[in-house]
Amino acid sequence: MNTATEIAPGLTVRGITPPLKLSDFKLIAFDMDSTLISIECVDEIADVVGKKPEVAAITEAAMRGEIADYKESLRQRVALLRGVTIADMERVYVERLRINPGAAELIQACKVAGLKVLLVSGGFTYFSERVRQTLGIDFTRANVLEVESGPNCGQLTGRMVDQPWGDICDGAEKRRTVLEVASLLGIEPSECIAMGDGANDLPMMGAVGLSVAYHAKPAVRAQAKVAINSGGLDRLLEVVQP
Repeated sequence: MNTATEIAPGLTVRGITPPLKLSDFKLIAFDMDSTLISIECVDEIADVVGKKPEVAAITEAAMRGEIADYKESLRQRVALLRGVTIADMERVYVERLRINPGAAELIQACKVAGLKVLLVSGGFTYFSERVRQTLGIDFTRANVLEVESGPNCGQLTGRMVDQPWGDICDGAEKRRTVLEVASLLGIEPSECIAMGDGANDLPMMGAVGLSVAYHAKPAVRAQAKVAINSGGLDRLLEVVQP
C-alpha cells in the first residue's frame, strides 16, 4: 500500500501526485450522512424515541466495518424507529440537519467544470431529496422508510420499502449505482470521484478513479487516495484544481 503524504495540515494523499484537474473528471458521488451533512439521520430519529444510544452503537460499528451485514444492521436500526412520526422527522431536519462546510462550494465548482453530481446514501429519501434540492444535485439513491396508513397514519412502521432497483442501498448498491450512472453518462469509472466516511462507502470508492475520505473512519482513510481530516469538503479543490 502506498504511504500517505500530508500535503497540507489535515490533508493527505496516497498514490497520486497533485494537483489534478477537476475537468479530467465527469461525475462526483457523495455519501450523505456525516459527509454532505453533519448528522447520522437514523441516530437523530432514534433520539426522538429515546433509543439513540442503542441505534448509534450499531451505526458506529457498521461505519467502522465491524458489522459484516450492513443491510441487517440497518434493518435492526430502522425497526427501533417504529412509532416515530413524520412530524418528528421534520424536527430532525429543521433543528439538527446541517449541510457540512464546503459542500455547496465544492458542488458549485464541480458543476462549473462540467461534472454531474450523485448523492448515494444508506440513509433515507425523506432527507436526501431535500439535500438534493438544496445543493442542486443531479441524481440520488437512498432508502425509503415505510409509513403507516389507517389509524396510525403518519407513523413509521419500522420497515423500509423495496424499490425498483432493490431493497436497501448498502455498500454494494452504492458501487453499482455509481457504475450505472457512469454508464448512462457514457463515461469511464476512472473519470469518477467518490467521497465518503464509512465502511459502506469503500466499495464505490474502490471502483472509481479518485477516492476521497472525509473526516472518515480509520479503515476508510487508510484506503482513500485523498483524506480530508480537517476543514470542509471544498478542501478537495486543493488537490483537484478547477
